[in-house]
Amino acid sequence: MNYINPSPIKAAITAVGAYVPEEKLTNADLEQIVDTNDEWIVARTGIRERRILKDPKKGTSFMAIMAAQEILKKSNLDPLEIDAVIVATITPDMNVAATAAYVASEIGATNAFAYDLQAACSGFLYGMSNASNMIACGRYKKVLLIGSDKMSSIIDYSDRATCIIFGDGAGGALFEPSDSGYGWEDEYLRSDGSGRMFLNIKGGGSLFPTSEKTLEGGMHNLYQDGKTVFKYAVSEMSNAVQQIIERNEIDREKISYLVPHQANKRIIDAIANRIGLPSNKIMSNIEYFGNTTAATLPLLLKDYESKLSPGNRLVFAAFGGGFTWGAAYLTWAY
Repeated sequence: MNYINPSPIKAAITAVGAYVPEEKLTNADLEQIVDTNDEWIVARTGIRERRILKDPKKGTSFMAIMAAQEILKKSNLDPLEIDAVIVATITPDMNVAATAAYVASEIGATNAFAYDLQAACSGFLYGMSNASNMIACGRYKKVLLIGSDKMSSIIDYSDRATCIIFGDGAGGALFEPSDSGYGWEDEYLRSDGSGRMFLNIKGGGSLFPTSEKTLEGGMHNLYQDGKTVFKYAVSEMSNAVQQIIERNEIDREKISYLVPHQANKRIIDAIANRIGLPSNKIMSNIEYFGNTTAATLPLLLKDYESKLSPGNRLVFAAFGGGFTWGAAYLTWAY
């Protein structure tokens, strides 16, 4: 059956922006750090380089602010008109103090309320649901959503399983009521808490508070069981996309792009094969940025923005630690 939007108001993306650091960490650079090589990395991940924010005085908020400022400039938007700022991240500047609140203040969005959203690599997808529903309820007119992660701050560069995958970056989108009929159409979001042991940072939380033991044990760095995550990501992302396609009765030939989380090219290719989409309908930039966690989806939108036109059908998909995952359907509004 067709999905029916319960609200007469539809949320549309009206502007996108992004920021990546200038510093590149190439596969050749990693060959000097850990036992690996370019051929091995490309064959297993599709990644050739990633961006790294090396300045220790700059954190996740710096990149989020840069992405937000591009959106403000492109849309000629007065930041005082923004109602809410959401920052999806797993690398906040500080614990407790919301990075989003600082970002909102720094860009001059002093009339907005702001909060962080933590759903790992699904963060921006979940945030799109939040932003769209805030618009659909009729109470808010302009919601700024940003995905930003300084993954280099939580990576152990002696761990070959993770250091080759992740990079730093930020991207965002402005959500407003649609005046064209295009916008957020449907979403299928899921989670499974039993998966948290396969992708996590154990140290620093209430179960394992920071201590000499957690520091010595490397428990504050990202851990990933790659094989298990790969299996679940392919299965659950494919199923979520299939649910979106079937219940919205979308002709696969009329899908403009699949917008998948950039975790691993083999995962992206496996999903595309399962749902029967050709490579020219798959957005991808993993070769140049790696996995930027909550920033991957908006970075894709920024990179492909010039190729999009009103009415294009986009299907999003993501999978992250937790486990969290889902898919969504959006028609492009500009």
